[in-house]
Amino acid sequence: MGVLSSPLAGSLVVAVGWLVVAVLGLVPTNNAFFARRIAFPLGALAGVALAAFGLQAVWLPTQALTLPLGLPDLPFHLRIDPLAGFFLMLLGSVSAGISVYSAGYFREEPSGRLALISLQYHVFLASMAFVLLADDAYLFMVAWETMALSSYFLVITDHRQPAIRSAGFLYLLIAHLGAIAILLCFGVLHGGRGDYTFDALRAAQLQPAWASVAFLLAFFGFGAKAGMLPLHAWLPEAHPAAPSPVSALMSGIMLKTAIYGMVRVIFDLIGNVRWEWGMLVLAVGAATTLFGVLYALMQHDLKRLLAYHSVENIGIILLGLGMSMVFIGFGHPAAGVLALIAALYHTLNHAVFKGLLFLGAGSILHSTGLRNLNDMGGLIRSMPRTAFYFLIGALAISALPPLNGFVSEWLTFQAALQATVIQHGVVRSLLPLFAATLALAGALTAMCFVKVYGIAFLGQPRESAHPSPLPHAGDAGAMERYGMAWLAAGCFVLGLFPTSFLLILNRVGVSLTGQGLSEQALAGSGWLWLVPTAAGQASYSPVIFLVVIAAATLLAFLLVRRFYHGRVRFAAPWDCGYPEQTSRMQDTADAFGQPIRHVFGPIYRMDRRLPGPEDTEPRYSLKVEDRHWYWLYLPVARAAEFVSSKIALLQQGRISIYLLYSFITLIALLVFVR
Repeated sequence: MGVLSSPLAGSLVVAVGWLVVAVLGLVPTNNAFFARRIAFPLGALAGVALAAFGLQAVWLPTQALTLPLGLPDLPFHLRIDPLAGFFLMLLGSVSAGISVYSAGYFREEPSGRLALISLQYHVFLASMAFVLLADDAYLFMVAWETMALSSYFLVITDHRQPAIRSAGFLYLLIAHLGAIAILLCFGVLHGGRGDYTFDALRAAQLQPAWASVAFLLAFFGFGAKAGMLPLHAWLPEAHPAAPSPVSALMSGIMLKTAIYGMVRVIFDLIGNVRWEWGMLVLAVGAATTLFGVLYALMQHDLKRLLAYHSVENIGIILLGLGMSMVFIGFGHPAAGVLALIAALYHTLNHAVFKGLLFLGAGSILHSTGLRNLNDMGGLIRSMPRTAFYFLIGALAISALPPLNGFVSEWLTFQAALQATVIQHGVVRSLLPLFAATLALAGALTAMCFVKVYGIAFLGQPRESAHPSPLPHAGDAGAMERYGMAWLAAGCFVLGLFPTSFLLILNRVGVSLTGQGLSEQALAGSGWLWLVPTAAGQASYSPVIFLVVIAAATLLAFLLVRRFYHGRVRFAAPWDCGYPEQTSRMQDTADAFGQPIRHVFGPIYRMDRRLPGPEDTEPRYSLKVEDRHWYWLYLPVARAAEFVSSKIALLQQGRISIYLLYSFITLIALLVFVR
């Protein structure tokens, strides 16, 4: 079978190709020509090819391959099925736009630094591809750790700044805690029998208690990488520290590899999903969703704000996965598949619109040197194209139709409405409450991006409290605009033609659970209508919605032109009696967040300083901090320091003491080991 007809072979060639591009970027040439001009466009082409192979794999039977690499008794096993194919499509399509953007963003970097960025960037892409292709625990963990290390070095690109080194260390620490949990999960699934191939792990017959242990380890391990509560602390630190294309890769794609791992292990390797597991996932997902959006509303740093929204959207995905597990656990696989499809659709949607938003934030930072919202204003005049693409991403993440964010959240609501099929009264009552948290988060997200877009792009330029040493470089360059346009187009395609992706995800659901959507849903869904259950219950047509919006806008324009053209009188707006209008009179990010701080005050840890009547230079300051630092992370850090100080007492520096330790250990082994 040729490479073009074998999605597994083609995906392997693309992954190896990324590694080749990474190495070729290190070849010393005049001004790092390959890394500067060829590497990132070539990586983008490889991404498009990978997306095509992934889409092909969704519709073909599962393929497997054993490589002559690895350990003597455990060679590397590769496998591609509809689930892996879907995530490979996500990886390839989203990374293509980010790579095109990177070709312009990194072009002015010094040669040595650019070569290292190109190496780490493409190794990062290749390692994520191998995570998705791995069919044994050994290759999976090798690729997983390579992904963590390459992304760590990308995060600390500007490693001379202490804050960035600290963010990188925190990210690496939590990543390795999660990796240990994943490794233990594979150990529980192995159970001392057979080998570590995924086929052997699937065949393992676990007792219910051990299956629950494996689930908890997988949920903790992959959740640490995904950024779920309370393992999210690295995410708001690492994303602002990394270069913007890297932030887009991490938030848009790397977090989704964690979702892939969670689905692969829980639904595929462990199997026999229990509804109690789903209730835990739902509770954590709801808390993560609300926490992420509430803290995003308090942020002034644009990239940190987007990072908290990544936490929120991981919570939305967990809500869908949790509902799926509850329905399947109660014996309703059709409703479970609908919830699983909603979660996976939001996984793809978030990768697209969050990648677009991070690229837009990168263009602002690249052109102006500004990242604090209170220093921005009026950027739509100097950066109109960036403003347009950022607006598309803002509308998509706010779940406004007919863009893609609406479709997946609407499907999640439709899954929650299937709660009536559950016989357990308490669970049946709780599912709509979890869905209500999604509705609240959607409203707060829209409020947050009204703040972001209004403060950053509209109004007048503000007096910067943190002036940038860089002159304003104007709008984004051509390659940066092409990358953003690619992802913006994805927001429209995913929003206007959801039925095609519904059929793709239905194949994924069938491969994991043996059950697909109902015949009524498949029969009622066409290019015009999306029907999740039955046409008599719910349906949605994004094309008709778009046509109605366009027609209403055109009609309003024609009516104004016909009846009011030339009769409009322009005058200065009412200024509340103030004789002088300056940029300081515009709303700030603090002003937008004030109502939320009053309503949800106990959630935040606030340090507020108000000026007194006798202050000659009055200043108002507000610092909002994450309570998890004081409730969880700092106590754990102090406990670790205390234990380390006691263990350090064993290091006496005398050879006789160390020989005594060895003698005691030998005696203990002779006594306790038979």
